[in-house]
Order: sequence, then structure tokens, then C-alpha cells
Amino acid sequence: MRSILLFGIALMLSAAFISCSKNEPLEEVAAMPEVTELVKLRVISLGFSAEDIIATEGGFIVEGDIFLSNEEITASWITDWQTLQVGENEQFRTTNLVTSLPRNITVFLKTSGNRSLPASYGAALDIALARYNAENLRVTFTRVYSASAGNIDITRASGNYLASAGFPTSSGNPYGSVEVNSTAIGTGTSSTFNNYLATILAHEIGHCIGFRHTDYMDRSYSCGGSYYNEGASTVGAINIPGTPTTADPNSWMLSCIGSNQNRPFNNNDKTALSYLY
Repeated sequence: MRSILLFGIALMLSAAFISCSKNEPLEEVAAMPEVTELVKLRVISLGFSAEDIIATEGGFIVEGDIFLSNEEITASWITDWQTLQVGENEQFRTTNLVTSLPRNITVFLKTSGNRSLPASYGAALDIALARYNAENLRVTFTRVYSASAGNIDITRASGNYLASAGFPTSSGNPYGSVEVNSTAIGTGTSSTFNNYLATILAHEIGHCIGFRHTDYMDRSYSCGGSYYNEGASTVGAINIPGTPTTADPNSWMLSCIGSNQNRPFNNNDKTALSYLY
């Protein structure tokens, strides 16, 4: 299995961390190019795993494909953590969701100029958007061909990961960008490849509208490795009612995906989508 974001050549970072005073100057984080213990503690305070953090342009990638900006990392220290009351492996959402429903969300795939992706990726994007639109939700998705018209822009990234995205804004808008590492993913025109890439794109769009990883409480069954329970959050990891309390190895929002694997929405995913939107 590979992470939705972590590529096979990624270096494994230690998950251990040391205690740190809450009065330490957070300006130190922005000046440090590497993943420091202070960065790890700040990531944990935001409700994310400190395992396998990747430093990237403008911030850090956590949990395989979630982008946290330097501004989010260096924000004022949270003194009151919110303990989560959640189950084992249900679908989860963030506190912020897309609002002003019903709403159409436009998606732009950059295929020319700086940070452009192969034009062949358009077929997979069309499949990903069709999967959402087939669910008759209060959010619909339309592909557009101008960057200025896109609520979500999909552009090329580089590094040891497949793709990354963030969560909805406090004002109720979807996260505005998805970065895709075409070098790591590769190219192709077969239905197998298109469905694999569509699964990755649908996953990242899921983050943009407020979905966290289905295996938020235990990535070990989908990615391998040791059990990890984060246990606290400020961005929210709220169980979506009606989704299972046992492992769901086929959800489109699992942290990891196998090469050329296709994961369209299963019944539990559809329940989660219908409940939120």
C-alpha cells in the first residue's frame, strides 16, 4: 500500500516527541526549515498525527496528504485542547464545511504553463467529478477551463507524495487548491489508470469539502505500521452518524491507496456524503 500522499521513496520520520513549554516562542517554527520537535507538537495541537511530516513549500504535509501552512503552524498556541469523543473507524468530518447550499463548485485543471499537469489527467478528473454528481448532493461540481473561474485549482506538485489538499475555510468555502505529483503518479490512458487517478482526485476533493480520513483513529489497517490514536483536535474530527464503527477497508477517504487501485464510493461513503450534503 502507498499513502495517498506519501510515495514509496519517502523517508520515514520518527514519531517520537519531547515535552515542550507552551510559552516557547512560535516564531522559531517559521525560521526552521526542518521538521522540528516544536513543529511536531504544534501539528499535534491542531489535531493531526506527528508521524511522517513532510516539509514543503509554504508549510508542511501531514497524515499523507493534508497541507498545513506556515501560518497555521505558527498561530498562537492552543491552551485548551478539545478531547474527541469518537468511535473506532467511522467516516469523519472537520468542524468547517462548505455552506450556502445548494452550491456548485467549479474545478480547474492546469494543463499549460508553470506547474501544469498532463492534459490526459482531464479524463480522470471528469470521472472524479461524475462520482460526486451521481450522488445528487447539495454540492455539485463543474469542470472549468480558466483558473480565474475555479473554486478549486488542481496544479502540479513535486516531492515524496502523490497529492495534497486542505480543509474548508471558516467562511464556508471549499479549500482552494489540490496539488498533484504527476511524476510520482505517472501517466496513462487506460481505464485502470484513469480510475486510479480519479480515486486520488476524488479523495483530495473530499478533503476540500470537509472530509478527514476514514482511518483517522487507526491508520495501521490501511497503511500498515503501528496503531496511532491522535486523541485531540482543534480543526475537528467529528463522526458522521450512520457510518460503521468497524474497519472500512474500501472507503475513498482511507489514508493509503495501492498502485492502480480503484475505490469508488462504497455504501458507507455514500451515507457520509448524503448526511453532510
